[in-house]
Amino acid sequence: MPVAIADWTLTSLREKLIKIGAKVVRHGRYVTFQMAEVAIPRDVFAELLRRIAALRPRPAPTPT
Repeated sequence: MPVAIADWTLTSLREKLIKIGAKVVRHGRYVTFQMAEVAIPRDVFAELLRRIAALRPRPAPTPT
């Protein structure tokens, strides 16, 4: 976990990320979540998203 939230419990994490209000804005090919910065700092949120993405399995290489 990022140092800024290393002492959070799973309940704290859930409350900060899931139970906060956010505005969902959809544009052509992407979706943006607009959240208040007081809920969780942008850099911490980006680090959490990066770590979640790293958990995703890599696609198998296609045979050529």
